Order: sequence, then C-alpha cells, then structure tokens
Amino acid sequence: MRAMKLTDFKALTFDCYGTLIDWETGMVDGLKPLTAKVGRPLGRDEILEAHARHESSQQAQTPARRYQELLATVYRRLAEEWGVPVEWQECVAYGRSVRDWPAFPDSAEALRYLKRHYKLVILSNVDNESFAASNARLQVAFDAIYTAEDIGSYKPSDRNFEYMLAKLQTLGIGKADILHTAESMFHDHGPANRHGLASCWIFRRHDKQGFGATMNPGDMPRFDFRFDSMADMVAAHRAALAG
Repeated sequence: MRAMKLTDFKALTFDCYGTLIDWETGMVDGLKPLTAKVGRPLGRDEILEAHARHESSQQAQTPARRYQELLATVYRRLAEEWGVPVEWQECVAYGRSVRDWPAFPDSAEALRYLKRHYKLVILSNVDNESFAASNARLQVAFDAIYTAEDIGSYKPSDRNFEYMLAKLQTLGIGKADILHTAESMFHDHGPANRHGLASCWIFRRHDKQGFGATMNPGDMPRFDFRFDSMADMVAAHRAALAG
C-alpha cells in the first residue's frame, strides 16, 4: 500500500483552540482574578486539568449553551472547588476573555501558506462571536466555519463530525479529501478515528506532561501525521511538494 502523503488531501479541517489559538495561556491569564484569591499556589497544569474536568462535564450537561456562557459556569465551579467566593459578573468576564486568547506565533503564517494548497475549515467548540475575534488573530479567510453554537453540541460528540461531513459534501469535499488537524486526542482524534478520517496531530504540548486543558482520552487514538507545531507541518508539506 502506498504511504499516505500530506499532498493527498484537498481540505484541512482544524480544531482551533489548542491547535491554532493558545487556549491554555489564554485560560491561565483569564483565570488570574480567581487564582490570585486561592489560599495556596496552583500549578499551571493543576489549573488546566481542573478547567478540563469542569468544562467537559458542563459541555455534556448543557450542550446547546454558547461557549462564552458555558465558561462563566466553569469559572464558578472552579471558584467553588477552590473555596473562593466570586460575583457572577466576574464569571461572565472570564467567558468573554476568549476573544483575548492569543494565537500561537506560527499559526497565521502557516495558515496563509496552507491556504494556497487546501480548503481550510474550522470545526470548533466555540460560539460564533468568540471565534470571530480569534479569526481576526489568525488572519485567514476560512472556507467553512462550523461551531458548537451552530451544531448544538460539543466535540467529542459524533454530531459535530456528522454535521461537518454533511456540510462539506455540499462543497464537493468527501471524507477521503479531508485531513483533520488538531491537538486534542480527546476532542478530535478519537471522533476522527470513529468517522474514518485521516488525522494530523499538532502536538503543541510535546514538551509537557499530561493533557493540560483537555481530558485524558483513555486509549490513545491513532493518527497519520504528527508535528510539534504548525510551522513543522508547513515544512513537511514543502518537502512533500519538492518530492
């Protein structure tokens, strides 16, 4: 069987947060008004892992809630866990902080390059207003954007991938044309495996332990390509073109 190549695909379907946007830095910075009031030091990964637990359970409980509103509830759950009283407006402010989360330094340049070779698609656990601010940081016009707000559920729900695949069919993009490109094993590679999609792991946490702001996926999903950054993916694509 011929080895799979990056040049085999017509479309890259991206997770955004954790892959293109540095959501872990955004979360840690956005939570500072809360973590500063906790009576003991909290490590970065301790903060992120607690966030992952509350975010994942809330997404399962209220799948139709807009992401920025869901994050306000996550903030309150974290405050309760850490024994800190908070006002609701502080929780709401955290939900709105998504628009301030930074892009990884290589994301915009990589997307500009990849846009010349692929259709670029977003499949993200976000609301449309928050993504619009992130999209401005990424400096590229995506060919399609599918959000949790559009779909009424959050990844890793199969509904999100079924929706994306159905909509991409209307654009003439079939399953074999797609390389799903993401950091999260839990949110993305697991369901990509279930739906028979080729996938590319952008392993942003390659120099860290654990899963950070995403849940442990249990059995590790398979993936077809792995890069530590979007810049590394671009370099590999250039090499594939050079042959």
